[in-house]
Amino acid sequence: MAHHTRTLIASGGAVLAALVLSGCGSADTDDAPVEHKSFAFSGKTLTIETSNTTLELVPADVKKVEVTRQVDGWVVLGSGPDPRWEMHDGTLTLKVKCDALISNCASKQQVKVPRGVAVTVRGDNGKVTASGFDTALDLRSDNGKVTVRDASGPLKLDSDNGGIVAEGISGASVEADSDNGAVRLGFSAVPALVDTSSDNGKVVIELPGGSTSYAVSASADNGKTSVDVPRSDNSSHVVKARSNNGEVTVRTAN
Repeated sequence: MAHHTRTLIASGGAVLAALVLSGCGSADTDDAPVEHKSFAFSGKTLTIETSNTTLELVPADVKKVEVTRQVDGWVVLGSGPDPRWEMHDGTLTLKVKCDALISNCASKQQVKVPRGVAVTVRGDNGKVTASGFDTALDLRSDNGKVTVRDASGPLKLDSDNGGIVAEGISGASVEADSDNGAVRLGFSAVPALVDTSSDNGKVVIELPGGSTSYAVSASADNGKTSVDVPRSDNSSHVVKARSNNGEVTVRTAN
C-alpha cells in the first residue's frame, strides 16, 4: 500500500513537471489586453502600493489619476492572476495576486499623475520608473530596480533587491539606498545633499563640471574609492557615498 501511494505521488509530481515544461512559459504582459481606469484625487501626495507589477509614473495634464494596465499569467493548482486597482484615502492600490502551487503572474501599469502632486511608492515585487517630475518622489521596491529620469524635486530611492539609477537629476537632495544592487546617480545641476549607500554593489555619482566644491565622504569596506571632483570640508554641498561590498566613485560628468 505504501509503495502504491509513493507511486501516485511520484506520478503527480511528473504531471506537474510536465505541465510546467510543456508550454506554460513566462507571463507576457506585452500581448495582454490593455485596460484603463481613472480615480478622483485631490491631495498633494499620492501613495501607491503595488505587488507583482512593473510601475511607470509620469506627470500629466490630468485632473484624475489615470491608470493603464496589462496583466498576464498562469497557475497550476490554484487561482489567478487576480488584479486589483482601487483608490482609498489617497492611496492607490495596484496589486496582482496568484494563489497557486506553481504560478507565473505579472503586470505592467502606467500611472499618470496630476502635475504638482508628490508621489510615494511602496512596491512589493517589480521595478519602478518615474520620469519628468518636479515634485518630491519617495520610491521603494522590495524586489526590483528603481529608475528616475529628468527629475527636479527631492528624491528618496530605496530597493531591497535591485539597482537604483537616476539620470538628469537637478533636485537639491537625493537619498538612495540599495541592499543588493548598484547605485548610479547623474546630476544636471549642483545638489545640496547626496546620501547614498549599497550593501552589495558599486556606487557611482556623477556631478556637474565647474568650480563648485563638495564636502565628500566616500568609503568602501570591500572595494576601492575614487573621488575626482573639487573638495572642501566646509562646502555646503555634501556628498556621502558608502558601499559594504563594491567600488565607490564620485566624479565629474563627461
